[in-house]
Amino acid sequence: MSHRLVVVGAGYAGLQAAKRLARLLRRHDVTITLVNASDRFVERVRLHQLAAGQSWAGGGSSLRQQLNDPTVRLVVGRVTAIDAVSRTVAVAVDTVPASIGYDTLVYALGSGARLDDVPGASVHAYAVADFGQATRLRDRVSQVMSSGGTVAVVGAGLTGLETAAELAESCPTLRVRLLTGADDVGVGLMPRARRHLRYALDRLGVSVHTKAVVAEVREDGLDTVDGVAFAAHTVVWTTGFRVPELARAAGFATDEDGRMLVDATLRSISHSDVYAVGDAAAGLSVSGAPGRMSCQSALAMGRGVAGAIAARLAGGAGEEPPPVRIGYVFTNISLGRRDGVVQFTHADDSPRRFVLTGRAAAAFKETVVRSTVRKSRGEYWGGTTCSG
Repeated sequence: MSHRLVVVGAGYAGLQAAKRLARLLRRHDVTITLVNASDRFVERVRLHQLAAGQSWAGGGSSLRQQLNDPTVRLVVGRVTAIDAVSRTVAVAVDTVPASIGYDTLVYALGSGARLDDVPGASVHAYAVADFGQATRLRDRVSQVMSSGGTVAVVGAGLTGLETAAELAESCPTLRVRLLTGADDVGVGLMPRARRHLRYALDRLGVSVHTKAVVAEVREDGLDTVDGVAFAAHTVVWTTGFRVPELARAAGFATDEDGRMLVDATLRSISHSDVYAVGDAAAGLSVSGAPGRMSCQSALAMGRGVAGAIAARLAGGAGEEPPPVRIGYVFTNISLGRRDGVVQFTHADDSPRRFVLTGRAAAAFKETVVRSTVRKSRGEYWGGTTCSG
């Protein structure tokens, strides 16, 4: 009987894992099934562009085209549960329950926006963590744009910076505010990169408010813990991510955030037939610290887990693959379509001295993002490429 290999989730990590597994195990008696809620590959690193009205961005291409391999079975449906005892995945396909058995499971269900930590955020705030959220924000922005409304973007991580800049450039009638609880934007970057971030945001008319910790989100704005009220027609929430509860509910070992605990080969520490990649895995970087939730981590994990699984299946029980290395190359930040910052990094994600800014940085990032989804060789470029 064929070995049943099931990958749940077709983001950067899951899709990469499925494609590479199909190549590595082509000569072996293995059936590969990829389960995803949509039949489209969502370019998450472009969702801020979609939110700003660039309707071509973010939606990506057909998963079947991305796979480009008839040996991989694609099931379009939402994973509702995992039974670790019977080794089955429950999937709702067009609302009809189905069950898929596995011998090896790759858990790659990613993460979503964390909207329930602050009162009012889940009701009144908009997010850009998935295609539906970005589309909803785009529609909201189009409503308030003509009246010169105010948009408050909460969080100055990569998503917050890129969303604020993209909205300000694409919708110049909007008043865009960027709020962060930190002392400055671009924390962790070299001084030159931080200076350029400030310059670019000033040029775009984005007002930056540091040490602003949000206490409550209202329909017409938000309040900070210091008692400062900010009026806004739209509040965009980009701080914090949450992973699905499915791993914890299935009894897999997880950390306090629900990310699956894995060993150096991305194998569950509690279930030897299960692996985890991407945002839903608590994988370690080359520094020994947990890898950050990012496209770079996801791509490295996708490649690495495929190699680890293939080595074990091809070599038998005694074959132990080498550890999966999750290293970093750079941090890309787009600041609209014509500006950006590229902070080159060491493998442990600490910054190097070299920084690229301006149009060159924007062109560099666009090249990288396009390369991550190219299909000519069925492989992601470089293994670790895109920004957060």
